This record gives sequence, C-alpha cells and structure tokens, in this order.
Amino acid sequence: MATYLEFEKKIEQIQEDIDSARARDDEYALESFQKDLNKEVTKTFKGLSDYQKLQLARHPDRPYALDYIRLIMEDAYEIHGDRAFRDDPAILCYLGYIDGQKTMVIGEQKGRGTKHKLKRNFGMPNPEGYRKALRAVKLAEKFNIPVLMLIDTPGAYPGLGAEERGQSEAIAKNLFEFTSVKVPMVSVVIGEGGSGGALAIGVADKLAMMRYSVFAVISPEGCAAILWNDPKKVEQASNALKITPNDLHEHGLIDDILDEPLIGAHREKHQAAQVVKEYFLENVRQLKELSTDEMLEQRYKRLTAVGAFTE
Repeated sequence: MATYLEFEKKIEQIQEDIDSARARDDEYALESFQKDLNKEVTKTFKGLSDYQKLQLARHPDRPYALDYIRLIMEDAYEIHGDRAFRDDPAILCYLGYIDGQKTMVIGEQKGRGTKHKLKRNFGMPNPEGYRKALRAVKLAEKFNIPVLMLIDTPGAYPGLGAEERGQSEAIAKNLFEFTSVKVPMVSVVIGEGGSGGALAIGVADKLAMMRYSVFAVISPEGCAAILWNDPKKVEQASNALKITPNDLHEHGLIDDILDEPLIGAHREKHQAAQVVKEYFLENVRQLKELSTDEMLEQRYKRLTAVGAFTE
C-alpha cells in the first residue's frame, strides 16, 4: 500500500475515492475524481516548504539507487569489495549498459524493510564502501567507461570501526582522485545527500539534484540539536540550512535540477528513472565532444568555483 505524508492527506482521500469508483466501474465519478486529484496535486506540490521537501526526500517509497539501476540498466553486473577489507552493501557498483552506452553506476543504497535496512546499514557507507567506489571508478577509467553516481545517504557511518579504518581518509581520497579521472562523470542526488557521505561520490563533471531531494552539510535534526538543543526545531533548521535544489542552484553549488514527476518519484518511478537516464546520456554526449584535457579543465574550474564570492 502507498504511504502518504501528513500534507498528502487530501490526496490520499481522493485516491481512495478513485479506487472506490474504479471498483464500481463508475466512469463518470472516476473522471470527476481524477480532475479533483490533478487539482489537489498541483495545489499541494506547488507550494511545498523546505521541511516538506525533506520529508519527500526521505519518503519510504522513494526509489533507491537499486531501483534506478534495475529500471535504466541492461546486462548489469555487480562489482563487490574494495580488495582490502570487505564488501560494503551500502555502496553499489554496477557495470552495464544504458541505452547501449556502456556505463559504470555507483550508488548509495538505504535498503527497504528492516532486514535490508540493517544489511545496507541504512545507507551509511563505511570506508571500504568508498574505497570500492574508487576501485570501480578506476576500472571505468581504464576501459574508458562513463560513470553515473547516485547519491542517497544520511551521511557516512560514524561508528568506531569506521573511524579506525580511516573514514575521513577514504572520503578525502575520493574527493582528490575523482578530480582527475579521465572519463565523463555525472552525479545525481536522488534522495538525501548528507555531508561527506554524499560528497565522496559527488565530485563530477555535472552535479544535479532531483526536484524533491536535499543536500546538506548536516541533517536538520543534527543542526537543531547543536544550535538550539531542541529537536522540535527541525523545520526551522531545514529553512536555515538552504538544503533544497533551488537554493543550492541559486548559489552555484549544483549544475541542474531534474524535474521528477510533480507528485514525486515514489508515485511515478519509471518516469523518474527516465529523467535520470536522459540527463546522464545527454551530458555524456556533450562531454565526449571535449578533449580529455578540456573536460578536466572544465571540471577543475567547476569544483574550484564552489565557495567563491565577491563583496
């Protein structure tokens, strides 16, 4: 069954009416309710607050990296392990084809259901996960294969073992190494982009965000706890952090905003996957028109422009 958020209650009621009319085979009522649904969706989703967008980014039905991989990739083959410690299930690496374009896809996977959430560590990678991602990128570079990275994590895992195995070093090394990889790299925030855990697979020629995704240096909950010592101020923190695609694009921190379905990627997964696929393929096509030196120079300028300001 579909999960509805608090601000979607009117949509849920109309959807129930539609299901009832469909069961009665009442075409007149069905058409009327469908018009009501379209109006309510437009009214609700055109005026979302930053906190409501955060809720959508974390929606339990929202497609995760593995959903996108299954929807857009053909002949996908998973790559496991960092060849140093172990395989980290929170990071996925798949080699396959997207519309005939050989592609390496790297994604952060949260997991759906208790069993898989525990297996994927709630989408919080350990250092071996980031080292696996680096290994996959280097493999892609060796065989001249473009890379698509799908960001969706509350942050890198902060456990004692992760710190002992060099969590910060693994993230920092990815940031450094990805700047000079000689193949096209495209990164998309599909849900929640949290802190260094997101940055570790966010260094690319193009960085985009889905319409209802977020990207932040800290979670709003963490921000509220540090600044006000009050977890009830999460909504205030969400507004202050400027975590939505529009704010980040305005400040030049991301390149593009992807128009996922107005009602959310969790309601139209195939359409959302198509948006990601088309964005990736179009940017790969454009990047291939550049020489390697031109592509790397453009990437360097893009990355070093982050944080620049004038008075």
